[in-house]
Formats: sequence, structure tokens, C-alpha cells
Amino acid sequence: MDYTVLNHEAEEGGYWAEVPALDGCYGQGESVAETLEDIRLAIQSRIECLIEDGIQVPNDCAVRVARVTVSAPSAA
Repeated sequence: MDYTVLNHEAEEGGYWAEVPALDGCYGQGESVAETLEDIRLAIQSRIECLIEDGIQVPNDCAVRVARVTVSAPSAA
């Protein structure tokens, strides 16, 4: 199964990731590669828990990423 993963830079350094289709599924790491491995394990674990609980495993959801430009407000 493939899932969309959103990677974020952490304020304190490193990265964290989330899976929009799987509530509460997060991972973290010092590098992007480490974060992707952590989130892969988190996805596996989340799916196993859903199956054990008799809950249907959701498919990936449609995520659209866009960049929006806004003007910075002027200082008063």
C-alpha cells in the first residue's frame, strides 16, 4: 500500500512527518531518510492496530499541495 507522507522541518532541528489518511500517524528523524523510515514503521504499526481492532484500513487520501503568495503587511 502507498500513502502520501507530508514532511516538515522541525523548529528544533530535524524533521517530522504525518500521514493525512491515517489519523495520529506521525514520525520524526534527524534526516529526511531517517524520518521516512520512521514514518514507514509508524504506518505499518497503525495498519496492524486497525486490523486487530476490526477497523477498515483507509486508502490514501487525495492531497493537493499548492503555494500561495501573500503580501507582507506594512509596519504601522
